Amino acid sequence: MKIAIHHRSGGYSAEWIKYCQKSKIHYKIVNCYDSDIISQLEDCDALMWNHHHGYYKDVLFAKQLMYSLELSGKKTFPDHNTCWHFDDKVGQKYLFEAIGAPLVPSYVFYKSKEATHWIEETTFPKVFKLRGGAGSENVKLVRTANEARSLVKIAFGKGFPQFDRIGHFKDCFNRYCNGKVCIKGLIKGFGRLFINTEFAKLRGPEKGYVYFQDFIPNNSFDIRIMVIGSNAYGLKRMVRKNDFRASGSGIMTYDPKQIDINCIKLAFEIKSKMKTQSAAFDFVFQNKNPLITEISYSSSTDHQYPGYWDSELKWHDKLIFEETVIIEELVKSISEMQLN
Repeated sequence: MKIAIHHRSGGYSAEWIKYCQKSKIHYKIVNCYDSDIISQLEDCDALMWNHHHGYYKDVLFAKQLMYSLELSGKKTFPDHNTCWHFDDKVGQKYLFEAIGAPLVPSYVFYKSKEATHWIEETTFPKVFKLRGGAGSENVKLVRTANEARSLVKIAFGKGFPQFDRIGHFKDCFNRYCNGKVCIKGLIKGFGRLFINTEFAKLRGPEKGYVYFQDFIPNNSFDIRIMVIGSNAYGLKRMVRKNDFRASGSGIMTYDPKQIDINCIKLAFEIKSKMKTQSAAFDFVFQNKNPLITEISYSSSTDHQYPGYWDSELKWHDKLIFEETVIIEELVKSISEMQLN
């Protein structure tokens, strides 16, 4: 068994490398941006690449590379089913509607006239989102029809910048006040008011569509459930002060007693339908019923779960790191493939 790992600072790869070293699994570091990456992988059984939505090069070709390798018979993380909808809220809308998952009611329009007509008939507030962005980036509460019309005008005109400089600084400031980032992080956030991200400069404005979700009121938190293989991990994220968004707030708890078991059950059921290696579901509640806002295939690397639920919804006390569970599952799948 030999695993290729694309190393990225701040991603999962450092722990994957440590795992291989500790478990005496053959591995090699590769650069997926190399033109000859396919030939580099000839002697490998799998490729692991924690590609990122904020890296322009990753967005350009990561999903295509992983799917191509999967068709060649190699194992990948993430595989196609796991990542095709990554950082694509519009794609997720179609996916969840098709499989009957409880998505927050969502609406997408590709013509200004149709969007404007819908605005005249719907109620407010609504939540506006761009297709991409994590940590509540590119997410706004739209309180009135006039605000919605303004967004539609931009969507089918000059478009939206990929990076919200003011919103980013506000989030940095709030996280600094909550002790979640140091002064260096706050200074960096301030600098982003004047220096755009490389991704935003290369990608250009987002335009040609508009996407809204119903606003589900009275949620002071959301629940994130990460399912990897046959186990689930959860955390509760509190909404920012004077805001409606929980993702990216940095205020969270891993106490299993505060995680609604219905979210765990739903996450297992939906992951099974999606046939994914992993999935991180974000839930809010309407009349105590969990609804999905969006998903990802991975989370940040700073999550240390105190335990997990198995597929029978039984809790197990055990300190868990996502990165380790992911590579354990991949190694298991490679072994099964080789036995067959």
